[in-house]
Amino acid sequence: MTGLLALVKRNTKLYFKDKGMFFTSLITPLILLVLYGTFLSNVYEDTFRGALEAAGAEASDKLIGGCVGGELVSSLLAVSCITVAFCSNLLMVQDKVSGARRDITIAPVKRSTLALSYYMSTLLSTLLICLIATGVCLGYLAYEGWYLTGEDVSCIIIDVFLLVLFGTALSSCVNFPLYTSGQASAVGTIVSAGYGFICGAYMPISQFSEGLQKVISFLPGTYGTGLLRNHALRGVFEEMGDEGFPPEVVEAIKDSVDCNLYFFDEKVPLNNMYVIVAAAIIIAILIYIAMNVILHRRNIGY
Repeated sequence: MTGLLALVKRNTKLYFKDKGMFFTSLITPLILLVLYGTFLSNVYEDTFRGALEAAGAEASDKLIGGCVGGELVSSLLAVSCITVAFCSNLLMVQDKVSGARRDITIAPVKRSTLALSYYMSTLLSTLLICLIATGVCLGYLAYEGWYLTGEDVSCIIIDVFLLVLFGTALSSCVNFPLYTSGQASAVGTIVSAGYGFICGAYMPISQFSEGLQKVISFLPGTYGTGLLRNHALRGVFEEMGDEGFPPEVVEAIKDSVDCNLYFFDEKVPLNNMYVIVAAAIIIAILIYIAMNVILHRRNIGY
């Protein structure tokens, strides 16, 4: 246990000591918030207003702001929890490049302890940054239109924690076989560019083709985004009901922003979304463990 804590402390210190890596991870969610608020907010607002006009309903600017803000914030957090984890986990690759991993394994340190230390330090670093991003996002919602309760905020924080667990496990599996900085950069670029689309953060899944929707419904990140969507927008939809919006209009809006997710035309309950994300975390961790076991049996080192 002492060796594990020492390695976690060492990995975490190295991550925060690398100012370029740390500030890039920290600034990325803030940059995304600015970009989302600048370019996507008008698109989302026009979509909401168009849907309401088609249904013959009207909403206040504050309610529209709450809708748009909730969608933007849930999108940002859904992406950041994964992309920041990949950035935080680069130390695993850097240690291979610099030869530090080989030096560590020469010492009486079990490979399992080393693997766990990378996972835990990545989890701690990513969680810290994502919680800071969550605080900024909640401040943005307070400015645009606040309809959250204390329970909603707690659920959002739990969602962020689950997605950070998933992002850490996923990045551990993907980064494990990499052994050059170029490979790590390439993977980071691909994840940053593509993950937001396949999890429904950049564009609602409801706007994809039917075939693509079915493919995306198999991906656990989709349900992570759905959890954040539901908790960030629950108060908004409740307010719509209190203002006399027809239930079918509210349900149509939920469908359009992916609060309602469907697996082959079957609506996925919120509890099942938690089960899917939790199962994905467990499976990814088991894969990471299996990769380390195979490496140990083959006696391969970097």
